[in-house]
Order: sequence, then structure tokens, then C-alpha cells
Amino acid sequence: MKNSMIKVGAAVLKTKVGDPEANAAEIIRTMEGNQDLGILVFPELCVTGYTCADLFGQNSMYDGAMKALSDIAVASAGIPGMTAVVGCPVRRGNALYNCAVFVSEGEVKAVIPKSYIPTYGEFHEGRWFTARRDIVNETVDINGEAVPFGTDILLADENSGVVIAAEICEDLWVPMPPSSAAALAGANIIVNLSASDEEIGKQEYRRSLVSQQSATCYCDYIYVSAGTDESSTDLVFSGHTVIAECGRVLSDSIFGTPTEVNTALLDLDISRYDRLHQNTFLDEGGRDYRRIKVSANPAGGARELGSDALLEILKDEKYPVQKNPFVPSDLEERGKRCRKILRIQANGLATRLRNTGLRTLVIGISGGLDSTLALLVAYEAKKIVPDAKIIAITMPNEGNTTSLTYTNAVKLMKILADDVREIPIGADVASHLADIGHSPNYQGDGDITYENAQARMRTYILMDTANMEGGLVVGTGDLSELALGWCTYNGDHMSMYGVNASIPKTLVRYICESYAYTCGDEELKGVLLSIAATPITPELIPANEGEIAQKTEDKIGNYDLNDFFLYYVMRYGMEPDKILGLARYAYGVEKETVRTALIRFYRRFFSQQFKRSCLPDGPKVGSVTLSPRGDWRMPSDASSDHMISILEKD
Repeated sequence: MKNSMIKVGAAVLKTKVGDPEANAAEIIRTMEGNQDLGILVFPELCVTGYTCADLFGQNSMYDGAMKALSDIAVASAGIPGMTAVVGCPVRRGNALYNCAVFVSEGEVKAVIPKSYIPTYGEFHEGRWFTARRDIVNETVDINGEAVPFGTDILLADENSGVVIAAEICEDLWVPMPPSSAAALAGANIIVNLSASDEEIGKQEYRRSLVSQQSATCYCDYIYVSAGTDESSTDLVFSGHTVIAECGRVLSDSIFGTPTEVNTALLDLDISRYDRLHQNTFLDEGGRDYRRIKVSANPAGGARELGSDALLEILKDEKYPVQKNPFVPSDLEERGKRCRKILRIQANGLATRLRNTGLRTLVIGISGGLDSTLALLVAYEAKKIVPDAKIIAITMPNEGNTTSLTYTNAVKLMKILADDVREIPIGADVASHLADIGHSPNYQGDGDITYENAQARMRTYILMDTANMEGGLVVGTGDLSELALGWCTYNGDHMSMYGVNASIPKTLVRYICESYAYTCGDEELKGVLLSIAATPITPELIPANEGEIAQKTEDKIGNYDLNDFFLYYVMRYGMEPDKILGLARYAYGVEKETVRTALIRFYRRFFSQQFKRSCLPDGPKVGSVTLSPRGDWRMPSDASSDHMISILEKD
């Protein structure tokens, strides 16, 4: 696979205001000490110091700054694969500009001036610097060399896929930041050289600006502000650094110890996929930008890598990869998300009730997680549509249904449903099997006729009950089951409204547990926690001495891993070998174990599309869903061979 990982840094510099020579030495020392970085960004006007004030007009100060740039450029020749971005005043004609200067491969590659010069409050930059946003196709003399100069410049490394644009401090605070146009022109990394003084609440505001801009532009964003060594005559600077990726903050540091370099590992595949996926994000104005070649190596230096090399990079950088990407790791955030999801589900179901004029909800309750969540959704929907009625039906099959799941199902129905019914299906299933010439007994592993006859019998009962009662059947199947095809076609696969269709199994458990701890009903809490602790099973084969014999994960693999695969396949369209490396890192298990599980996932995901092609309606609650009317369209006859061949070669 192509190496899309790049390590970047934001350096809070130890600054001597008014001493370009000392600052250049510190910049060079920092570059040489961080040679594993592809991009290293320094603060605004760091070559001279941001708070030089009228010293910016001194010829000796400017000459010193130009000498400093020369020294930095020479030093960069000994650091192949790094692009450094420093802040420096640059003269052109009769104007002085506040600039971001790109240095790579022993050269000053480009100079980008600040577009918006603040002259309000504590800022007086207009006293020294000129603002122009229309500088295009120009050059500026830097130590006798004509260097590309203007607001129309992107810096690119074609091998790594890096395309960098720059804005400076105030540029981000305006209604239309320059980075927006640059992103539409192809920039996937924005650097911001800043000198933002510290005030109460300002850190949070800067963080939100950076996070939002990286989300809006589907890009990585590296922000670094001047450190505490700047003059404190009237202001204090905090060395605030923020590194964000498509709306997700990877690093946020303030009041660090100079010189401190805060780093993050970026994945360019994330912004690449988001831009391709969002067809409203169009390439606009790309012809108006100049692309200047720089060197910005991917992490580890290799342009191509396999899952083994990726694993080592992830380990070295302690890259954050969640085992359960659908589930927030923060307990408070998890609780909020679970409550919000349940609210979305309930409102979707309530809308269906209002629009159909129906007021009866029919649900089959097994004592498992999915039907439990569906009943909770119906219970919450009834709060929105008070005249709704919930008919809960448990349909045990003697010998298959265990006392644990049966007891939990009955308790749950009595607490939450208006009408509790029990309809044993054993005799009807046996009669049906006899009618088609099948033994009434389970024939062992692979007897899907025996298993599916029960699932279809239950659906048959639910559908006809809904017709008789003038209601609709609430589906219970979840996203993970739909991805793997772990449902009986025209059995539990079918309903009149599938409330769980976009919720993965790993999240279903947490929603039920969250409800247990917040419902205020000790009896309900006990039942919900018992259900959450029960092994996942369809109970379609005979029990083993009263204990659950059929455990879903024994057949289709661990749900945590399957949900992990599903997330990265659906959310980012990642290559199989990259998912293999990410999963090995997240779970710390052997390569063959993960490879076997991933191959099984791809085979099931591709071969079971025909079930997803005719799904009932159901509410979308997250960024990943498999509705054939919404986020996922795939031919039922597509082959998984290509994906599997990539894994077999790794």
C-alpha cells in the first residue's frame, strides 16, 4: 500500500526578540533534533520575534533576518525529507510583509504573505506590515535568489501526496480564510504560523477554529503560536499548538517549555477519502495556484509499505487507534451519544407512526440485546406518541430457548410493554418441517433449514399479528448483522421499520447499559444488565443441558473485530492490508489471527449484499450505514477476491 502516514511537528520556539542570529540557531537546532518529521512549523515572525514593533523598520534587523533565512536554508540541505516553515518579515518594493517562508532541500522554496493584517485592540501590525491578498505569479528576492512569492502558492511532494498551504494567525479568524480556497485547490495540510496572545477563554476558541476549519476543508491543520519568550510589555504569549485532522484534534498543548515540539502522525487517506466521498467538495481554482516542489517524507521514510511496517510506525508513534471506533472511550461522551442515538431512533419510529396513522407496535422479544434495544426504542417512541400501544411477543422453542433468555424476555416485556404475549413455536416449526420433508430434529452443524424455519416462523407470527392488530412490526436486526449477513432472509431480516439498522453490535450493548444506569427503575436496570452480560446467540439449535449452545461469535468471529473492520471499510474505504495493520496494533494479536478474521469478514460482507439490497426503512444514526437507499450501493454479485488477494500477499 502507499504510505499515507506523515509525522508533523509544531515547534514553540525559544525566542530572543530582535536577535535573528540567535533565533536562526535555535530553529536549526530544532530542525536537526527532529529529523523524523516530514513537516515542521514554527511561529509567526519567529526569525525576528513577533513583538519587535518599530525594530522591524531597522535595516540591520532586516539584514539579520535575511542572513538567518540563508543559514536555515543551508542547514535544511542536511535534513532530507523535511519541509520547515518559519515566520519572517520580507521586503518587496516599498512594502514589508509578514510571511511564512518554506525551506526544504537546501533552498528557500516559497514565501507566502499574510493576507489579513489586524490593527485593532492590542494588534498594530498595520503600522509595519502591508496586507495584500492579490499577489499572484510574483517572485521576491531572498539573498539574491528569485523565490516564488504570493498568496497563490501550494507546496507539494508528489511522492508522499502532501500538498501544503499556509495562512498566518489572523487569516484564520476572518469569515473566508485563505485556507478554504487553498483546500479546494488541492491543499491537504494547512499550516498556521501565529502569535496570538493569551486571554481567558482564548485557548478554547482557537482550538474550535482550528478543529472546525480542518473539518470544513477535510484537511489536516497545524497551528503554532508564539511562546512565552516574546516580550511581555503588554501581552503574554502561551505557545499554543493545535494539530487537527478533519475535525478531530490530535494534539493540543499550551504554555509548554521552549523549545518544545509537539508532534502528531497524520493519515492523508482520511482527508483523501472524505473529499472523494463528499461530491460537493469540488476542485475549484486549482489552475490559479502555483505548485512548488518540496520534500516531505512520509513516516518511516518508505513510500510503499506492508502491514508489518505500518505496525512498527504505529507502535513507534503511539498512534491512537480505538478498539471500538463506534464507541466513545470517554464515559461521559459515551453516555451522551447513547442517549442521543436512542432519541433519534425513537423519533424516527414516532414519525412512522404518525404518518401511517397506525398506533400499534409489534415486537418479538428474545431476551437478547437487539430486541431489547428495539423495545426500549418503542417505549421511548410511546412517550412522543402517547396513544401508541406496544405488543411484545416472545416465541420460545422448547429445547432451544434457555431459561436465562426466556426469563429475561418475560421480565422485560412486563416492565415495558402494554400487551405481553407468549407464543411457543415448537409445534408449528415441527409441522412445517414435516410438510417439506425435513426431520423435526436438528441434523447438526450446517442444518440451516432447521435454524431458518424458526426465524421465519417468528417473523410470520409477528407480521400476521401486526395485520390483525392494525400495527407494524418493529425490526430488531443491527448494523453488524447486516454487514455479515447474520440474519435469515425474509425472517428476522424483514420488518416494517428496522430501528437498529445503523447501530453496530458493539454500540447496542452500551446503549442498553446506559439506559440501565439512567432509567431510575431498579428492576429494569437488573434485567438490562443481565441481558447485556448474556452471550450473543440466536438460539436456533438445541441448548446444551439448559445452557446456550449456539454462540454467534463462534461462527462469524468476534464482534469487536468485525465492527472494527466495518468501520474502516465503510468510513474511510481503507485498503485491506492497512486495516490489517491497524487491527493488529489496536488489538495486539497475531497477524494470522487478524488476517483470518478479516478474510472471513470480506467474504461475508460481499456474499451477503443481496440481503442488504432489500432492507426495510430504518433511521440513520451515524456516519456508517448500509441502507441501499442511502449510504451504500453495491452489486450483489461483486467479488471479494481482489480484497482477499491483497491480504494473502501481505
